[in-house]
Amino acid sequence: MHVMDGALSWQVMAVTDTAAAVAVVGAARAVDYERVPKVGALASVFFLASFIHVNIGPSSSHLILNGLVGLVLGWAALPAFAVALFLQSVLFGFGGLTALGANIIDMGVPAVVVWLLFGRLCRYADSPGKAAAWGAVAGCLAVALSCASLALMLNLSAPEKYAAAVKAILLAHIPVALIDASVTAAAVGFLRKVRPDLLERCRERDQHF
Repeated sequence: MHVMDGALSWQVMAVTDTAAAVAVVGAARAVDYERVPKVGALASVFFLASFIHVNIGPSSSHLILNGLVGLVLGWAALPAFAVALFLQSVLFGFGGLTALGANIIDMGVPAVVVWLLFGRLCRYADSPGKAAAWGAVAGCLAVALSCASLALMLNLSAPEKYAAAVKAILLAHIPVALIDASVTAAAVGFLRKVRPDLLERCRERDQHF
């Protein structure tokens, strides 16, 4: 779901770049040194999951897994996405540097939102099955929020120009949302069974971010 360079108006890029910079710097405060390997591992998961993508107008369709990244990393999902998206832009030309802030907001913010909504439910579910069910909802919702965010940014930039593209992007991401939900459910159910401590909890410092 990378936004391409030149797709957004300069006003939208200015707002998203500024918001992303503030969010990433602020979220980085929640990353302890011992959590850095986990952040790197989840950034790699996203990096690889989105490697195979199909271009759709000003964006692209691919697995996102931002729901899973959010449930495991919490606030740290934002710097994880920032690193992965920057490397994808520089090394492979996915998205672009001018659209980097928009892509961080588009994928990172929904990851944090679903963690805030479902993180505690997944971590402390009565059984791995219930945790997996909540994970599925989180995975699907994260993709839906990313689609809504992208549609909003494109509509704010050029509603007439991107009307058809927005519809195509939303339709193309229906199967992506279902696949993301399935993968997230399986991963969360497994983690709840063997390593529930890997599912990020809301800590006092995080709550005051």
